[in-house]
Amino acid sequence: MANLFIISAPSGCGKTSLVKKLINQIDDICVAISHTTREPRPGEVNGENYFFVSSDDFERIKNNDGFIENAIVFGNQYGSAKKTVDGLLELNKDVILEIDWQGARQVRKLYSNAVSIFILPPSIKSLNDRLNKRNQDSKSTVQKRMQEAIGEMEHFNEFDYIVINDDFDIAFNDLSSIITSQRLLLGQQRDKHQNLIKSLI
Repeated sequence: MANLFIISAPSGCGKTSLVKKLINQIDDICVAISHTTREPRPGEVNGENYFFVSSDDFERIKNNDGFIENAIVFGNQYGSAKKTVDGLLELNKDVILEIDWQGARQVRKLYSNAVSIFILPPSIKSLNDRLNKRNQDSKSTVQKRMQEAIGEMEHFNEFDYIVINDDFDIAFNDLSSIITSQRLLLGQQRDKHQNLIKSLI
């Protein structure tokens, strides 16, 4: 029985870097790639970072109930395709959804066993510094992202776990511990080791 993990964070909290390291260092876990109508940023690859689609294509999938969650973020649409998520879970892989709090609400209604994690910055100043150092956005866009971040962080108490990304390695270890603890739950271990358990009792 595979796990579905929801990982949310305001822009600039290091979510993408943390998830990338999780994928590289933990076996049998992957990211469900989302669809988006926004333009690719420098270095982003279609089918690897996101599925970059037109607004018409996005609406077509949405109208056919193809998304388990979708939201408008900074004027662009984002969505996680049910076909993508269920396909990975059926392969018995733990799946990570990198989505915002709005999407997390939608997913929890469909997948009651989903485990949700919210990443917070150590301070407002730290978050502002990180957004400016990325050199991806104009000053006005950074200010808008900061305002959005404060609004997003107000929803931290809707999540199962909170991770503070002050020190990257500590935050990574915290995330790894959450994943390990879920894999060690009774139901998970009973299904995985059913032959061993039968032989013991």
